[in-house]
Amino acid sequence: MNHTNEGVTLTVEGLRTYFFTRAGLVKAVDDLSFNVKAGQTLAIVGESGCGKSMTALSIMRLVPSPPGRTVGGKVCIDGKDLLSLSEKAMRGIRGNEVSMIFQEPMTSLNPVMTIGDQIAETVALHQKVSRSEAMARAVEMLKLVRIPEAERRAREYPHQLSGGMRQRAMTAMALACNPKVLLADEPTTALDVTIQAQILELMRDLQQKFGTAIVMITHDLGVVAENAHHVIVMYAGRKIEEAPVERIFERPKHPYTEGLIKAVPRLDLLTGEMEQPRLQEISGIVPALIDLPDGCTFAPRCPRATEICRQKYPPFEEKEPGHLAACWHSKPITGTH
Repeated sequence: MNHTNEGVTLTVEGLRTYFFTRAGLVKAVDDLSFNVKAGQTLAIVGESGCGKSMTALSIMRLVPSPPGRTVGGKVCIDGKDLLSLSEKAMRGIRGNEVSMIFQEPMTSLNPVMTIGDQIAETVALHQKVSRSEAMARAVEMLKLVRIPEAERRAREYPHQLSGGMRQRAMTAMALACNPKVLLADEPTTALDVTIQAQILELMRDLQQKFGTAIVMITHDLGVVAENAHHVIVMYAGRKIEEAPVERIFERPKHPYTEGLIKAVPRLDLLTGEMEQPRLQEISGIVPALIDLPDGCTFAPRCPRATEICRQKYPPFEEKEPGHLAACWHSKPITGTH
């Protein structure tokens, strides 16, 4: 039943997902590449509308079509390109090798089936087990995600569970087949802080147990600092910065990333005796993807923008070893290093 996950990597190369609308072409994900090793967590960060969730839906091949379509790139698990598989073959992989925890449990839990039946159905679909074995596995998974009285809860319907319990049940369903890759789209947004901490701890425990590669999609930098190994910052459908997690927080290379970090409330500032600085905010909004400006997409909101920023999109290049960004004003490394 367990996959061996040593060294398994999710590789995404040049992913492009566009929406063909009456108003024009929307480049929701534009030339995105990354990879995640087994047992590692990659965080994809950015404001609403930057392309984070669309990236996850593209990997799962769940982009609403029409109007959306993945028009280019590769998504490989174990060297298998998911984008080239038939829908039937993809159904065998979805929920089995790659699973997704959605932002809102009620959209992915069936209201007229018990929690136990839903998890058992996932297990039975992908693994050759009897009905009673699948149900036993469902109860085992509910215990694993620390749902009390798992046998009783397995007989209940989604509406009988609290928000935190539903999120756990959905996590149990996503992990029922020990996926090699887990996509978690804002997995804790609607939960209170204690439940949020428990769900994230649970995901870390399961990752250590099964060696799962996790892609965590979030706008919460606190969650990123605690849980990610590596971070990608997205803006208007493109990757604008990428680095190991400590580097992003210590020395961000893109003004947008810097703005996101400065907008996070910090307890150490609140407890000081001195006059508190106001929390900084990034002025303006993410541009409409149909009407992107020439040059750097962040330039209209950027305090450092100069003429070149408004005219030409900056190259995505290495600014320090292992730290990449697309900004005209952060110096790239030159020569050998």
